[in-house]
Amino acid sequence: MSRIEGVLKSLKEQGRKALIPYITAGDPDPGQTVSLMHTLVDAGSDIIELGVPFSDPMADGPVIQLACERALVHGTSLRQVIGMVKEFRKTNATTPVVLMGYLNPMEAMGYEAFADAAADAGVDGVLTVDLPPEEAEDVAPLFSARNMDPIFLLAPTTTDERIKAISEHSSGYVYYVSIKGVTGSATINVDEVAKKVAHVHELTALPVGVGFGIRDPETAAAVGKVSDGVIVGSVLVDTIARHQTDPEALAKALTDLLHPMREALDSLAS
Repeated sequence: MSRIEGVLKSLKEQGRKALIPYITAGDPDPGQTVSLMHTLVDAGSDIIELGVPFSDPMADGPVIQLACERALVHGTSLRQVIGMVKEFRKTNATTPVVLMGYLNPMEAMGYEAFADAAADAGVDGVLTVDLPPEEAEDVAPLFSARNMDPIFLLAPTTTDERIKAISEHSSGYVYYVSIKGVTGSATINVDEVAKKVAHVHELTALPVGVGFGIRDPETAAAVGKVSDGVIVGSVLVDTIARHQTDPEALAKALTDLLHPMREALDSLAS
């Protein structure tokens, strides 16, 4: 059982839902990333999605695009991101970390070299936005063999046949994109998400995390009622942008955002 599977199984047994924040590694600068990861955990996060900065993040809106630019200005590389996870693991051996990014940096590094380095550092899952399951047959097994979960996206437009195919290549959880668009681009329709996630649960035994559009405790609780976890990204990355020159204020702002979401999700179990 991977660390991700263990955490989600434990949460389910407690009747609780996972809080999964996303930040971009190297934003606002590489020296702050590990500290921010610990801040996310202290605020109640169960799993961390750590974005690998990329010059052409096609699934991301302006907020995360700018985060990638800030990280790349500092020369943040895939190897450095893996090093950040290794540093995080020196004091946290329990919180799963998912690397989320695009195929090009992994291909440039070499898939097997990447898988070896990531596993050695303590990475628990890999979500590659532009890697479809049809092209994953040579890549996903490298992750699985090292006890890292290959995680894939589902969209509102994903067909039943494709949901099943994606689930066959996935482990850990599947990431349901709640809107037709890029990150941070629209307001979530909870009723539509509820119907789609319920249907996805009929087609896969994997936990379903919902991302895109989670901005506040109310939305987190509403989505948490129908999913196994909520994924929070753009609102956190925007907060980092606004407090990038003041680490103490940044840590407090992130905590002030996440802690109420944690409480809202936990209220569903009472």
